[in-house]
Amino acid sequence: MSDDDVLLRARGLTKTFGDFTAVDGIDVEVRRGEAFGFLGPNGAGKSSTMRMIGCVSPASGGELRILGLDPASDGPAIRARLGVCPQKDILDEDLSVEDNLHVYGRFFGLSRSEVRERTTALLDFAQLTERRHDRVEPLSGGMKRRLTIARSLINNPEVLLLDEPTTGLDPQARHVLWDRLFRLKRQGVTLIITTHYMDEAEQLCDRLVVMDKGRIVAQGSPRGLIEEHSTREVLELRFDPDEQAGHLDALADVGERVEVLPDRVLVYTADGDAALATVHARGIRPVSSLVRRSTLEDVFLHLTGRTLVD
Repeated sequence: MSDDDVLLRARGLTKTFGDFTAVDGIDVEVRRGEAFGFLGPNGAGKSSTMRMIGCVSPASGGELRILGLDPASDGPAIRARLGVCPQKDILDEDLSVEDNLHVYGRFFGLSRSEVRERTTALLDFAQLTERRHDRVEPLSGGMKRRLTIARSLINNPEVLLLDEPTTGLDPQARHVLWDRLFRLKRQGVTLIITTHYMDEAEQLCDRLVVMDKGRIVAQGSPRGLIEEHSTREVLELRFDPDEQAGHLDALADVGERVEVLPDRVLVYTADGDAALATVHARGIRPVSSLVRRSTLEDVFLHLTGRTLVD
């Protein structure tokens, strides 16, 4: 892999706020054309990392290169080649949908004809053409999110930063947004995504790092991480809260390992149905049971002892 294929390289990257270390010496490389994810719970250091990558927050230590440039000295040049979709939609709700794109495009020094041409294409991409003359304020959350992403693309960025892109959206709106991001990736845009939704990371990311308390605790492809740190299947058992503790000794050797959560017991195993049959053979009758495939949340639980949404 040549240096031209590495659009982001971090070595020992650190961000501190007084005595608090938000990002604790992480190493990351993002390659051209891939979708790369930072997965972790709130407070893991994902957004602090993204702000450093976006050249709006200086690194406290370590080395960071974006598009081959140093954010400390080349911030404006880097920002001109990035698209940024922040956690919260920062739209002018009193303007129309298309005027939000026009105004933002002019910030990049684009001509009026360029802005009009790109606005038409981006509204089509975001499925907002029919709402182009509408004010932003009454739009749904999913529409506003798509408009924010469209606006972040007005300068034809090489890299698009997406910080928690689907937080607060309903399932249908999330899937529509995922489809838009898949299309961008096929067009060659490099995506850098932070999320605490494991299904989102599995759907969107070619590679990712799992962060916890400012550090990277695992990295690789979604499937590779699951194969390395979990089992093929998971048996979820739910009991009456007063009875769960009484079953733990009998469940200890049912699978390769057992995780006890406040509301359920997870049995990690290669064959969930066989594990459930063993549970029943031992006279244990859970209130409900579910056999499912392992997910990235199981990886995180194994590595940190807590769920992604803690």
